[in-house]
Amino acid sequence: MAINYICRHCRTFQGRIESKDVSETQLGFDSLTTEERRDIIAYDFNGEVTVRVTCDHCREALEAHPELSLLTSPLQ
Repeated sequence: MAINYICRHCRTFQGRIESKDVSETQLGFDSLTTEERRDIIAYDFNGEVTVRVTCDHCREALEAHPELSLLTSPLQ
């Protein structure tokens, strides 16, 4: 199972974990609500997982300009 981390705002690739031995508990997925899981994690038919996170650049931009969070795609 491969787990890809992509920024939810700018779509920049953040990293990849390639391991069949990593559990959802180790990744912290078990602490998410059902709604959070739907929003953050996507599974494809090949068994790969995409996790939508916020990269440092986008986090800093949103912290400096909180009004950007009101836009649908603020940092693309």
